[in-house]
Amino acid sequence: MDGKTDPSEILDVLVIGAGPTGMACAIEAQRAGLRSALVDKGCLCNSLFHYPSHMTFFTTPELLEIGDIPFPSVNQKPTRNEALEYYRKVAEHYELDLRQYQNVDSISGFDGDFRVHVTDRFGRKIAHRARKLVVATGYYDLPNYLGIAGEDLQKVHHYYDDPHPYFDLDVLVIGGKNSAAIAALDLWRHGARVTIVHRGAKMHKHVKYWILPDIENRIKNGEIMAYFESQVENIEEDTVTIQTPEGKLTIRNDYVFAMTGYHPDFDFLTGLGVQLESEDRCPACNPQSLESNVDGIYLAGVIIAGERTNEIFIENGRFHGKQIASDLKEKLSAAIKA
Repeated sequence: MDGKTDPSEILDVLVIGAGPTGMACAIEAQRAGLRSALVDKGCLCNSLFHYPSHMTFFTTPELLEIGDIPFPSVNQKPTRNEALEYYRKVAEHYELDLRQYQNVDSISGFDGDFRVHVTDRFGRKIAHRARKLVVATGYYDLPNYLGIAGEDLQKVHHYYDDPHPYFDLDVLVIGGKNSAAIAALDLWRHGARVTIVHRGAKMHKHVKYWILPDIENRIKNGEIMAYFESQVENIEEDTVTIQTPEGKLTIRNDYVFAMTGYHPDFDFLTGLGVQLESEDRCPACNPQSLESNVDGIYLAGVIIAGERTNEIFIENGRFHGKQIASDLKEKLSAAIKA
């Protein structure tokens, strides 16, 4: 797990993205007798690490398990910290070859001999060689931007972490789904003055059943202000302007959390030659093997669903490793015999 690289080595498979799905792919490749490694621009489970420190998952521990390793938790719904500890233990158990803090700059070569060019955290250039690639990069790193004036101000955030810095301040939350509801409630409970703006007529119907009545009651009681069927038009240092059904409204504001969702790195995929299909920009791949239209490049996790990011989670993406490993074993074995 030291991440050291021998320039002459060639891996059977290199997994790009060291989240739970990427780990599952590397584990299944290892079980198939293949030499695998993972590369990630951040730490192990980088997206989970950047979730709010006190976050609770919407699912049960067993649905987050990979590699047939039980996930022990005293809670019906595990916490972010429990998940990080669990995935560290899994990585240790399987002695995964983790190459952390290496940003993928480009990929060259071809099926059977790819070269993945990366830059480490010290700016050093490294090239990893692999016969096959698995792209499991998720989508959490790329927010859906609003494209409005003032969005680049330092007070605007697309990720929510901790409520403490916003005590006794005016905070605007943009969005109507789970992340927006959770942020709004947490901020309000820790002393912020919270306003929600959502383009829908009410909070989204898919907000978790134990969260939805809570946020609706806070709005009903006037504890959290809400403007529905509304959009933020511009953001300034001390105010935001909202277009509401009754007209434009300018309110005082100290911070903005634009919880408007995220999307996969489509530019990275198309740069590899992966074709995007349909209006949802789903990447072309074989539904059985999960190999893309580019020979030797496989896709795993949420990126398979394109912009439909609410279809694949850890709970189902974790099974992609077995599909991919089965095809990898067959094709690499055939290549050796040939």
